[in-house]
Amino acid sequence: MYIELFRLKELPFRLSPDPQFLYLSQAHARAKAYMESTVWFTDGFVVITGEIGCGKTTLIATFLRELETDVLVAQINQTQMSSTEFLQSVLVAFGFKPFRMKKAELIATLNDFLVEQYRDGRKIMLVIDEAQNLSPRVLEEVRMLSGVEATKEKVLRIILAGQPELSQKLDSPELQQLRQRVRLRFHLPALSSNETHAYILHRLEVAGSQGREIFLPDTFETIFRYTGGVPRLINTLCDTAMLSASIKDRDTVNPEDIHAAISELQWVEYTSPTGSRRASMLESPAEDGMDEMASAPSEGVPLARILLANAGNTVSEHELYPGRLIIGRTPANDVQIDSRFVSRHHCQILTTAQSCVIEDLNSTNGIYVQSKRVRYHNLNDGDVVSIGQHELLYIDERARHRHGVDDHHSGSAVLPESAGDGNQS
Repeated sequence: MYIELFRLKELPFRLSPDPQFLYLSQAHARAKAYMESTVWFTDGFVVITGEIGCGKTTLIATFLRELETDVLVAQINQTQMSSTEFLQSVLVAFGFKPFRMKKAELIATLNDFLVEQYRDGRKIMLVIDEAQNLSPRVLEEVRMLSGVEATKEKVLRIILAGQPELSQKLDSPELQQLRQRVRLRFHLPALSSNETHAYILHRLEVAGSQGREIFLPDTFETIFRYTGGVPRLINTLCDTAMLSASIKDRDTVNPEDIHAAISELQWVEYTSPTGSRRASMLESPAEDGMDEMASAPSEGVPLARILLANAGNTVSEHELYPGRLIIGRTPANDVQIDSRFVSRHHCQILTTAQSCVIEDLNSTNGIYVQSKRVRYHNLNDGDVVSIGQHELLYIDERARHRHGVDDHHSGSAVLPESAGDGNQS
């Protein structure tokens, strides 16, 4: 095709999912981090939704490729099936030949297998793509599987991914019990205009552009207007435009090529199927307590704040609203602490209207409160949590409003000497 003309190693805009080409926008990185959280916890489902072509399947492929060898995965992509066919599909993914088994035998075999793998020290994960097609009866089977326990601990980690209809289905009254098992729901939005630009350059670079300008600067705005930032549509338009340029023996794509591609594809300007969702991240809270997902800050007064400090000096300040805030070493976290003493995803703070809880995410160095390593801790106003060589000072705005206090704690954080350095492990 046009690879030689553009001096590339491979086609940059193929539609088939390829983890090598994954572009991690802020939302994609966050969705990946939430999927990774299933490795740490078995207390509920993670649900990832997004429009057709937003990159869910590529994200899942990348996540699965990076899993440790002690994680055993069953991936289900064909979801228009009966409950018996579903159970058979899961067993097939785990290496069984269950086609002559009756439903009761399927359930017993699967339960025994899950418990056996757990006792052998393996983590077991079920990933279902296109989950919006699952019938309520099959979703009930998924819920029942999520309840399999060994020594009072759930043994199966579950990720459901699908189009926005999945969220609508989960909100139906008949699936209330399953909905209560959802720990995290996250909607993956389309790319913004700037992200669309970066996405195109990223794929060209992976394909071998070596920084050469292939798409002229005045092409990106039109690409965004006609694709809405949906990766699959971007790939289709860019591939067609590069083909149009190659026909004219040019190694750059100009606006004329973009419009020629749009004409050939018979496209009109993009309108999102879900209206205003195109450029925003929607995250719906689960039903109860700590099972609320991380959400964009809502309007109004924050429920609490944390001050991140190092050596007694404030590094950053973060307001807490209902939802989840993940703290760790990489930029994909809500709060990044760039330190070798901090794990990739170190801990999280879960905020509800009534309380905030900090929870260790199986980090190497742990979290400390009053020099004691803790797994969970209900945060109280003034608490100091040590994370490696950093400290978090927790300020409960609810308590301050109740007592009529209006103190914003500007400047350096004042931390008690007993905070510790958090490196006792």
